[in-house]
Amino acid sequence: MSLIGTLLGYALTVFVLLMIARMVLDWVRVATSGGPWWVHRARTLAHAGTEPVIAPVRRVLRPVRAGGLSIDLAFTAVFVVALILRSVAFSL
Repeated sequence: MSLIGTLLGYALTVFVLLMIARMVLDWVRVATSGGPWWVHRARTLAHAGTEPVIAPVRRVLRPVRAGGLSIDLAFTAVFVVALILRSVAFSL
């Protein structure tokens, strides 16, 4: 294993965990209609860390709307690509 591959793998692991936190905090916000102040603060931090990567993809992959439900394909695509890149980085 190379040092660069390992460091890149750990950075991608942190990014994947941040995306999972973003997803959970978005669900908490919807389920509790706002939630406590720390949910808002944590959600803002999670969005600040992930939105620069997701926003360009979202311009290409628009959210799919089904009635009142909206599925963010950009989030899903970035999440899957990050998992694949993480596996590749750790195998270097």
